Amino acid sequence: MAKINVRSETGTLYFDFRIDGQRCREQTALKDTKANRKRMEKMLEKIEQAIVLGTFEYEKFFPGRSRAAGFKRDVRNHSGSVRDSGSRSQLAARLPETFIKNTPKFSEFAEVWFTENEAAWRVNTQKAARSHLNRHLSSKFGNLQVHSIQKSDLLGFRAELSKEKTGEGERTLTAKTVNEIMGTLLAILKEAAFRYEFKNPGETIKRLKVQKTHVDPLSLDEVTLFLESIRQDYYNYFLVRFYTGLRSGEIHGLKWENVDFGRREILVRESITNGRTEYTKNDGSQREIHMSQPVLDALSRQKAATGEVSAYVFCTSNAKPLDTKNVNARIWKPTLRLLGLKERRLYQTRHTAATLWLASGEAPEWIARQMGHTNTQMLFQTYSRYIPNLTRRDGSAFERMLASRFPGARSEAEENSQGEGKKFPIDTELGGKHG
Repeated sequence: MAKINVRSETGTLYFDFRIDGQRCREQTALKDTKANRKRMEKMLEKIEQAIVLGTFEYEKFFPGRSRAAGFKRDVRNHSGSVRDSGSRSQLAARLPETFIKNTPKFSEFAEVWFTENEAAWRVNTQKAARSHLNRHLSSKFGNLQVHSIQKSDLLGFRAELSKEKTGEGERTLTAKTVNEIMGTLLAILKEAAFRYEFKNPGETIKRLKVQKTHVDPLSLDEVTLFLESIRQDYYNYFLVRFYTGLRSGEIHGLKWENVDFGRREILVRESITNGRTEYTKNDGSQREIHMSQPVLDALSRQKAATGEVSAYVFCTSNAKPLDTKNVNARIWKPTLRLLGLKERRLYQTRHTAATLWLASGEAPEWIARQMGHTNTQMLFQTYSRYIPNLTRRDGSAFERMLASRFPGARSEAEENSQGEGKKFPIDTELGGKHG
């Protein structure tokens, strides 16, 4: 009698039936649950019916099985006449892909997925995906068929990642890094599930919550000190970074053809990463940045220095684009240490530009456009703590109103005015009014 059994070693279900006196057992990847048993029982009914009617075709129910070759025989149609065993029985509906093991191994499909998507990715995305595959995913899932990977496997893997050491002491992988690795894994399984028609095991898995990172820009005094101390050949470069908010890839990929001195605009049209020119981070990053007078002067000086030497505004001695790692290690960090300033990522020059614009009272909408943001939401989320401190929109207006109603009260604004000259901590002409 045909039945559904469970394999004790794996806890998964398998079909157990007989054909012409021979016992056949076909393993599935399904766990022993009530719902899975019901699904398999319905399929087992069709298998038994096809065997009785003489229409059973092993290959159609269990494609790719070695046993199928031993059961190739003539099958009969409803009239009782013999038909070709290669045609499909109307009664023998194909077993769902989650029941069988005829999908590719994870490592094989992952390479297909990578090759198909590589051309559409930025260089950093390619490197990250390849790193995730080589360092984490292939060793864990490489030999498993894609349909056999369960949600529990994914959650267990994520838990392991969260405890993995980074190789730098006792630090574990951050939630952001874990999410990036899991993102690659889930993207592969989502595509495999679509192609091979099995339920995506990662469909309901949510990202780990990532702690909010806080920006650490330089103050105007620190910017001034830095520019006064930097190597002369990097003065124009850093001034432009501090006062435009250009990303590393954007300023390194900036060409003279995209500097419009007449309209006082920098046209951000492309970026450069690892020596390869590519599209900007996204469509919103395609923008025009207004040149304040210091930026205009710096680019005019740079034009005289490299305009006839290279297509790139800032370049090496052999006219090639600057390299971010090189600038960071040999110029940025050593200068910060020399001046006794807090060590920061080179990306903080972009945050510095945003906070200086906010300090000067520029319209948030204008600042968002300069930064390449589609709206002001990210601006307020990222720089919220700097807005009240730098613009004095921190309740002092309310203090003044109360002081006018209660003459005896001394407002915070009045106290500040008698302090050490607490006014705008920045020259409002630095950014200019362009909004």
